[in-house]
Amino acid sequence: LPGGAPIDIRTLAGRFPEGKTRIAAALRELEAHGYLRRTCERTSGGRVVTRTVSCNQPGRSGTPDEPRPKPRRAGLREAEPPRRALPAVPQPAYAAPDLLRSAVEVLAGLRRSDPRLLLSVADVEHLTPGAAAWLERDLPPSAVHHALTADLPTEPLHRPAALVAHRLATQLPPMPPFRAPAAPEGVRHPLQNCDVCDRAYRGPERGHCPACRGSRQPAATAQPFG
Repeated sequence: LPGGAPIDIRTLAGRFPEGKTRIAAALRELEAHGYLRRTCERTSGGRVVTRTVSCNQPGRSGTPDEPRPKPRRAGLREAEPPRRALPAVPQPAYAAPDLLRSAVEVLAGLRRSDPRLLLSVADVEHLTPGAAAWLERDLPPSAVHHALTADLPTEPLHRPAALVAHRLATQLPPMPPFRAPAAPEGVRHPLQNCDVCDRAYRGPERGHCPACRGSRQPAATAQPFG
């Protein structure tokens, strides 16, 4: 057919003996194998028409007499830069469930002091071990909250989670000194003999009696225990 000839299904059904259903199926088959290419275009009058181009060889955009149309460039959004990873945070020696739960509560409550410290679920998941490492140092949650919210910069916080992670890592306090657990009230220690004066005393283990521990010169003589 000459260029510009109508080749819609109704026109082709009036030209050939096949019905509309068979012609429509044939057009779809030709298009699937690359012999036809159909695109929607807008005319100068504003109407939208379907332009069909026949190809003698599949894979070509048109006949040798018709130049290949230039592809239209789609509107592509500029790719967003990948999000930078948050700084590493300290890890607790033992991640007890109660400890982690308290750490999550501390992080979720930061926004009460400053709305700019609103953290996402992913941020809290990353920061929770760091807050737990603070809490296991015998710090109350209020002290951790104050350390993370005090003296914040006045300018907008573009990455509040990064600021919190930085403080958790750089301001981590040391572990408290080891303290032996106190003896429960009402517990009577067994009788022990002093290694120096042989005086009997009550204590958790054998060693020096209170008198020998409290003076440089131990008792000269042992007193009989009655």
